[in-house]
Order: sequence, then structure tokens, then C-alpha cells
Amino acid sequence: MIPMSLGEIAAVVGGALYGAPEPVVDGPVEYDSRKIRAGGLFVAFVGEKVDAHDFAAKAVADGAVGVLGSRPVPGVPTIVVDDPRHALGLLAREVLRRLPALTVVAVTGSSGKTSTKDLIAKLLATAGPAVATTGSENNELGTPYTALKVSAATRFLVLEMGSRGVGHLRYLCEIAPPDVSVVVNVGVAHIAEFGSVDGIALAKGELVEALSASGLAVLNADDDRVRAMASRTTARVVLAGESSSSDISGTDVVALDAGRFGFTLHVPGAAPVPVRLAAAGRHQVGNALLAAAVATHAGVTPDEIATALGDPAGLSTRRMDVFDRADDVTVIDDSFNANPASMAAALRALVDVAGERRKIAVLGFMAELGEYERAGHEEVGRLAAELGVDRLVAISEQAAPILDGAAAVASWGGDSVLVTDQEAAVALLRGSLLPRDVVLVKGSRYRTWDVADALRAEVSDK
Repeated sequence: MIPMSLGEIAAVVGGALYGAPEPVVDGPVEYDSRKIRAGGLFVAFVGEKVDAHDFAAKAVADGAVGVLGSRPVPGVPTIVVDDPRHALGLLAREVLRRLPALTVVAVTGSSGKTSTKDLIAKLLATAGPAVATTGSENNELGTPYTALKVSAATRFLVLEMGSRGVGHLRYLCEIAPPDVSVVVNVGVAHIAEFGSVDGIALAKGELVEALSASGLAVLNADDDRVRAMASRTTARVVLAGESSSSDISGTDVVALDAGRFGFTLHVPGAAPVPVRLAAAGRHQVGNALLAAAVATHAGVTPDEIATALGDPAGLSTRRMDVFDRADDVTVIDDSFNANPASMAAALRALVDVAGERRKIAVLGFMAELGEYERAGHEEVGRLAAELGVDRLVAISEQAAPILDGAAAVASWGGDSVLVTDQEAAVALLRGSLLPRDVVLVKGSRYRTWDVADALRAEVSDK
């Protein structure tokens, strides 16, 4: 964080300061007392089971300058506010206001936003120091927390922004007003909160509505609902995708090794450049083109873009992480989260990686689908069968409709198994995996990654 005194911070967040105003916060802002470093600010939340104010004294002993909380802590410099989370947003907004040379890039979408965010951050880092959302800390806490990691030297701030209802993105954009807004796609993720796909499109479009006339909207040219968002902003619009109407486009898409793809990148005013993606999955082509559009805006050359996109470093964990085990089994760990669109992309990646090898999909429950829950799971099962997945393993009764969907495909020659939990899935796999099998592990955040972690225990060095 940029240096600010406790007195300044108290004034920004409208808090009462208990302690001297002079000490300066010039270290990281943390809400986990175990991560406190010298010069930092500790934010104390009151949870259902833990009151972080109880750790305030230790945080200061470990180097924190003071505490931002909802009650005074005896003997500890404390800025007291009614709502520490809201105050964190106010502080982040002020820090960003004091850095006019900083470019804020906001990314949203129903699926693929984390991968796109990672690619954007990787490309922008070639042009200057960049800070980006870790994993998918993309909510009312994660957005200001990430924004407060910037320093005076930071040139780019790349924020993944999630939404579970109309108005959520608008609020996040008040904390971190974007200079560049990127919309990846509109799908059925979290449809229970939005009510319909059109409701999702309405909410996602808040990201482009937050732009000023001097901003840039980077929109997926291959998604009609995203393209339509061009009418909701006065900012400049750049379309990126495989469509012939794209401003930044990709052509001649070809399959490479291990489920990775290449394409030819077209940027106005530059010669076409071949790109070989490090990230696995056909869907990464579209993500890469959106990232290329942002990077081009920042002055990154097509050759630099191609080089960075071919480097596997910097990608988030548990997202299309392909690794080999000592017994020649390949695992695709895409276990962080799931919705029907990302499940479809992962299943297609499984087919691309496996080729003629045996294909096994271990799939967990997809959350927050509301009335679409059963249909969404059946749709995934049908696609798996149509793609020729050899074995489907569904974890828990909630995921059982996946198997029903596969069984409805008369031509499918594979088999399906319903297991009760992650441990049962691991036991099944350990007793049935054969050399050269390819296993996809994916599901919403109900510990599906335990399966991937168990399989990772025997990663080879090759």
C-alpha cells in the first residue's frame, strides 16, 4: 500500500482513531493476522466463530502499525468504524485515486474470467509492474484487498470481479473505477441469483457502464450478449475473438500437444503473429484474444504477446493444470470451480489431451443453478457421452443427474459410476486406473480438489 498515516486513514474511512495519528502504514493490509508484516494494517472482522479483534495485539506485536476494526482494542492503535469491510473499500478507493497513472483493468464473465485475468496480468507485466487478483478473490472483500496491494511503482491493477446479482459489479467499480473493462462471456453460472440469462447479461454489463468516455471496453466478439454491451458505454469498444468482425482476432486455430492450441494473432497495423498457448483447452484461445486486446492497448507488441502467452508461468492453480504421474496417467486438475459452460470446456479439453487414450471424467456438483440445476447437470452428462468420454464418475447424489444425461445418449459406449464422496472417488480410481489413462477432475468448491490432490501424489519428473 502507498504510505498513509493512521490519521489519514481514519479520515478517509470516517472512523474514530484510538491512538496517535502520526504512525504511517507502509506495509500490506491484511485480515489474516498470520500474514502481518512490518508496517502493515490489520483489519479485524467479527465472524460467526472468531472475533479477529482477539488477535489485534499479536498483530501489532508482529509489526502492524494499527488495527481497523469495529471496536477499540485496549493498548492497540485502532481505527473504529461500523463496518470494517465497507471501510476497506473506502480506503482502497482513496489509494487508487492518489495514483492517477495507474491503469485499472476489471474482468468479469460467467466462466473463464480467472484464466483471462491471469493472461492479462501476464501480458501487462511485460509493460510494467502489475498487481492482480490472486485466485478468484473477486468479491466485496477481495477487490479492495487486492487493490491495496498496489504501490506508487505499480502501473497496472488487474481485478477479477464476480457478481451474484444486479448492482454487485456497480459497487465493486465504485471501489476500483476501471479504465479498461473486459467481459468474457454470459452463461448460466449463478443463475439462481439472477433469475435468467438476460438478468446475468444485465448485471455483467455494469462493468462497461462504469467506464468513463476515456475508457476502453474489451468485449468478446463471439458472444452475442457481450457484443450487445457496446451500446451501454460511451467508452471506446474493442471486439476480440474469432469472428471476422473482431478488431483483435485469431485465425487458423490448430491443436498442438497435450490439449494446447495455437492460432494466428491479428492486430491492426501489425503483421500476423503465430501464437502457441501454454494454457490447455480450446476455450483458452478466446481468453487469450481478450488478453491480447488489453495488452495491445497498453503498448505491448504482438511478438511480446505471443512470447508471454507461450510461457506457462503465472497461471492460477487448479485451472486446467495438466500433469503426468509416475504410472503414465495424465491428470487434468480443473477442480477449483464449475458451471455448465466451464464443464463443457473442460470436457472438450479432456478429449483434446487424451486423443485415443482412455478418457475418465470425475465430476462434482455444480452449485447455484437454481431451477436449472437438474437440466444443467444432465446437459453436462450428455455432452460427455457425445464427446466419447469412456468413464464418468459423479461425486454425490447431487451430481447424479450427470449420469442420467449420459445414459440418455443411446450411442454412448462408456460406463458410469456414482460415488458418495471424494474419498470413494479416490479409492475407485486407485483400483482401476491404467497406464496412459487421462483423468479430468472438476466440480464446484465442495472439496473436489481432494481427488486431484490425491492423484497428484505420484507426479513424475518427466
